[in-house]
Amino acid sequence: MSRRILQVFNRYLHPGGEEKSVDRIFTHLTEGNDVQRCFFESRDWTGPSAPSRIRQLQRMFYNPDSRAAFERASSANRCEAALFHNIFPVGSPSLYHAALQRGLPVIQFLHNFRPFSVGGTLYAKGKLMPEALRGHYSREVFSGSWQGSVVKSALFALLLKRLHRSGWLDAVQQWVAISEFMRDRLIEAGVSPSRITALRHSWDAMEILPLREDNGSYLFLGRLVDVKGIEPLLSAWRELRRQLGDRTPPLIIAGEGPLADRIRSEASPGVRYAGMLTGAAKQEALRNCRALVVPSVWWEPLGLVAYEAYDFGKPLLAASSGGLTEVILPGVTGLLHLSLIHISEPTRLRRISYA
Repeated sequence: MSRRILQVFNRYLHPGGEEKSVDRIFTHLTEGNDVQRCFFESRDWTGPSAPSRIRQLQRMFYNPDSRAAFERASSANRCEAALFHNIFPVGSPSLYHAALQRGLPVIQFLHNFRPFSVGGTLYAKGKLMPEALRGHYSREVFSGSWQGSVVKSALFALLLKRLHRSGWLDAVQQWVAISEFMRDRLIEAGVSPSRITALRHSWDAMEILPLREDNGSYLFLGRLVDVKGIEPLLSAWRELRRQLGDRTPPLIIAGEGPLADRIRSEASPGVRYAGMLTGAAKQEALRNCRALVVPSVWWEPLGLVAYEAYDFGKPLLAASSGGLTEVILPGVTGLLHLSLIHISEPTRLRRISYA
């Protein structure tokens, strides 16, 4: 039976795997459903034409313009359900309130740990902070986990506190986690097991296996942020250079993000920054590398890069972290190493009811 669905997403400043997944979900949902989109742009709050910081602060929790856009889109298409992805910061929690008042059921797709974490990653400055799942945000705040600012992080923590107490999340009829690991963590945080489903991302596999080469290089693909393990990766290659000298295999780092300048400064005969690779250039890098590296230091919700590697028949060298353990078969499709941030037994959390 065809359904009328409104897909809601606030794009990030730097695109990554989540945005690709949002687009793929849209494509698959349109096969048999009437799906419309209501998107917001983080870049609208940057640059000379951006609202003032005071105005942004006023609209972080309740953005009347975003709410009005959401209501127009849901009414115009007579939507039966809304599929939420990220809604921060421009969309704002006012979208939950609007859906609740209209009786519009929300399906909340969780690509990271927001709205249960200030930074969305439960990680900052080299430390995992799982206590945020039970509403304790102090370490995230003092680590500046949102946009590197203690002040902004404190404001976001207040926003999350207010959201969880408001009852607006009652609009969410079903939570969707992208791995069993993520589902388990959120159940520990208080989400009712009956209202959260684990659904790994789908993938449009290539119909024909492409030609494969092996030029001896190792490839990193992803957003250039600290949680992806950029610093440990660079450190490992410096150690390889010390031990192997000119026999050190090439490392190619591809992507965009705040650590791009840091990677450029590390450029050497053994480390090359390739920028953002797309299309044929990306396929060439995947086809020619020996393996992909995924040294994530946070609880990686899934690890979509594994799908890209498998398309080209390439193994992964990855951290034994979060959902990565569900998409890599050690010794078969790759190798897992102990993550720098490793908790042998998941932290038990005081339950907060979202039944």
